[in-house]
Amino acid sequence: MYYSQSNLRACLANSSNDSRFLTDSIHDGCFDRIDMKAAVEVLTDVWEGIHQKIAIPLTSAGIIGAVITVLLGFFWAPLVDPIAWNAPEAYRILFWHVPFAWTSFMSYSLLFLGAILWYAMRSELGWSMVLIGSELGLLFGLGVIISGPIWGSVEWGVFWDWGDVRLNTYALLTGVALFLVMSVRSQPDGEETRDTLAAVGLFGFVLVPITAVATTLWRNRHPGAILRNTEESGIDPDIRIVLYIGALSFMVLFFGLVALNYSIHNLREEIAGRKIITDKEDLI
Repeated sequence: MYYSQSNLRACLANSSNDSRFLTDSIHDGCFDRIDMKAAVEVLTDVWEGIHQKIAIPLTSAGIIGAVITVLLGFFWAPLVDPIAWNAPEAYRILFWHVPFAWTSFMSYSLLFLGAILWYAMRSELGWSMVLIGSELGLLFGLGVIISGPIWGSVEWGVFWDWGDVRLNTYALLTGVALFLVMSVRSQPDGEETRDTLAAVGLFGFVLVPITAVATTLWRNRHPGAILRNTEESGIDPDIRIVLYIGALSFMVLFFGLVALNYSIHNLREEIAGRKIITDKEDLI
């Protein structure tokens, strides 16, 4: 027997008021028998209550942090070794390139989790995660695809290395996000369409771990993991600080854009619903 959403709320409320109740509830199977669908509904309710409040503040803070990262990268971060780098000044673009890559992986992870929720529970929240994950994956992915070749053209002498596994798998990953975004806008909404696109997102996510480890297993031109404290890839502490600031700023921006896009999707659905009602009234 599964617990309903009201039972779940009661379990959570009572456990927060009395720690002994939490222990008893676990022993009695309160949380073992919670319907996962009810848990998702509770999380959806919580998200519905906060996403509009955090969207603008987080997005604004992320943009400000990204600008600060650029300023620190260009005017405070030290120059890298001119002997080890062909274009030592050009490395500064990496202060955006690397956070772009990290947040794009977060976007694809959001897409992956959303696809699982959609398949397992037909959750509207899950489908929203698929939409938002693909859109942000494309946004941050294009940031990587654009900034990388700019640096590569001066550091390597070529915009793109077709023999580099990481570059090509990441390009495919961004292509998956582009396909999903264009398909959502061109195909009629329905369960069949959602199932197909969610499946594409699930299979596309396989490229994430491949891309992440490619520079270690099949290293060619692309630098290795730059934050590891080794003789080969270790970096100046000041450069590391700027990278961390950039990573934090882009993560804040990511969560802000997730909330903002969710609000936009809700408004679109509300407008579409009102249009249907208006059309029916006109027919009557």
